[in-house]
Amino acid sequence: MTNHIVTRFAPSPTGYMHIGNLRTALYAYLLAKSKEGTFILRIEDTDRERLVDQAVQVIYDTLKLAGLHHDEGPDIGGSRGPYVQSERKEIYLEQARKLVENGHAYYCFCDKERLSSLQGEKAVGGYDRHCRNLSQAEVEAKLAAGLPYVIRQKNPLTGTTSYTDTVFGEISIDNAELQDAVLIKADGYPTYNLANVVDDHLMDITHVVRGSEYVTSTPLYVQLYSMFGWETPVFVHLPLIMGRNEDGSVSKLSKRHGSVSFQDLVDDGYLPEAIINYIALLGWSPGNTNEEFFTLEELARVFSVDTINKSPAVFDYDKLLWFNSAYIRKLPAEEFRRLAAPYLDKAITKPEINKDKVLLLIQSRLEKLSQIPELAAFFETMPELDTELFANKKNKVTAELAKQLLPAIIESLEAADVWENDALFERLKNLGEAAGVKAGAIMWVARVAVSGLMNTPGGATDILEIIGKNEALSRLKASLERL
Repeated sequence: MTNHIVTRFAPSPTGYMHIGNLRTALYAYLLAKSKEGTFILRIEDTDRERLVDQAVQVIYDTLKLAGLHHDEGPDIGGSRGPYVQSERKEIYLEQARKLVENGHAYYCFCDKERLSSLQGEKAVGGYDRHCRNLSQAEVEAKLAAGLPYVIRQKNPLTGTTSYTDTVFGEISIDNAELQDAVLIKADGYPTYNLANVVDDHLMDITHVVRGSEYVTSTPLYVQLYSMFGWETPVFVHLPLIMGRNEDGSVSKLSKRHGSVSFQDLVDDGYLPEAIINYIALLGWSPGNTNEEFFTLEELARVFSVDTINKSPAVFDYDKLLWFNSAYIRKLPAEEFRRLAAPYLDKAITKPEINKDKVLLLIQSRLEKLSQIPELAAFFETMPELDTELFANKKNKVTAELAKQLLPAIIESLEAADVWENDALFERLKNLGEAAGVKAGAIMWVARVAVSGLMNTPGGATDILEIIGKNEALSRLKASLERL
């Protein structure tokens, strides 16, 4: 094993990219890039029953959108390929047969009926090692007869297997508890157990980053490394990501907690950069700083596996929303306009409404892009007015006062030659002075009367300018009639 760090992300193409899988990819990427190492993408598609059409493309699209660019992989090649396990089938068969020849694996001819009937303590992992000690003659006879078989790992029955995990420390298991796991299935495809060990070795993987659900099964892989005579990589098992339930308890993050796939979050209006920043902090901390905002490049500079926490991390949607709102506020106007356009086009279809000015008003109020249609809808169509909205203690406004002020507001605005924010503001402020009321009272009445809302992005004159003179006067008159 060289000093050059090589990590891999090895997803199965079985559907969407779960947040937990994306965090694994992120940490593997950051570990490699923090040491100027190599990050490999490998597709583990040997579980043929769980394959989902287009899932490989989802993996490519997700990594690209997240900014996790791999150095080698099925789509870009490299010196360690093939990078799709189904294209490496003969490699696994060759390695499994070497284990059989060396006495570390054996052919098992037990059928499904026999396996399903096994019960009790002798059936470790569902198997009683029935074929473990078949003679060479028996094996050859069964093979010659064409009986279907699997190849099983021949684990030691005594002693212990130990390894040191970077996050969880030393892990040991009694070998008596290790099952003789299947390495090659009846269909000729390898199991995860064999394929990941063979691939990690042949692809020079120095650090294996994966979820903590593999902590207890890793001794099986450690045994395989030993059987092959290969050096064991560094293991980095990541803590679980939990979701908070309605009763306050936590459980493993799932769809009942909300969006749990990267694409669902993006579709819901979260920025990829905000998602990546947030999930980086799910189980890891940057050390000697309280800073929470990091670009991907900054994360690569400060990342260290030494500060990964072994305790489960709780996915907090409110915290993600907070991150996202901060990222939206920092977007340059042109980039925000590009990202917001699909959402705004759903809410505003009238060509006379200046969408750029709408976006200027709402950018600082957004928590996620999907809120744009709701925030902007009143520019297109005013909701039915509830006259109780005119009541405002701070500005000493009542519905009755609004009824008295609106005719003067309408008359003043009808006479306006210049229909832009500053001029409209000056006109209404002067009207308030003439009417003997605070400018805030005039602005409150005008804003409610043209928006039909208590809270709006922007003030009265911002809204008046955007919706235009004709629409504004029409709404003001309709609100007066309503009063």
